[in-house]
Amino acid sequence: MNENKPPTRGRVLVVDDNPVILKALFSYLVSHGFEVTIALDGSEVMSCVRQQKPDVILLDIFFPPYVEGGIIWDGFLILDWLHGPAQAADIPVIVISSADPEKYKERCLSAGARAYFRKPLPLDELVETMQSALHSSAHKDAAAQESGLHTNVP
Repeated sequence: MNENKPPTRGRVLVVDDNPVILKALFSYLVSHGFEVTIALDGSEVMSCVRQQKPDVILLDIFFPPYVEGGIIWDGFLILDWLHGPAQAADIPVIVISSADPEKYKERCLSAGARAYFRKPLPLDELVETMQSALHSSAHKDAAAQESGLHTNVP
């Protein structure tokens, strides 16, 4: 038992194809108390979400063409999958991209993302947004459990 280990701030899945971004985010987020998992493409996202149930996802929207079973995965398709029935609609997604926000931000938010950050990332602001999303999700979960308890009371 490690009594000196601080409590985790949450499990984060970082999805990006750029190894420099992945390494930098991994180091920064771990140093700020997060448990971090990395995915490089859509199939890895599916696996990580199903097996590890992250608390928040940082998602790039553009990847090199990768076809799995005839599906070309990009961030928009991943957002659609995450927000599909019984997938992971309760997991907050924050888009991180070098793409022009004027062109893609609204589309990402409409697809279910909680926020859109342009690279290079303002890391302190990103962590604040992650914490806010985690707090909001935890609050919703607690309210859902509470309302479920009340419906079972005669």
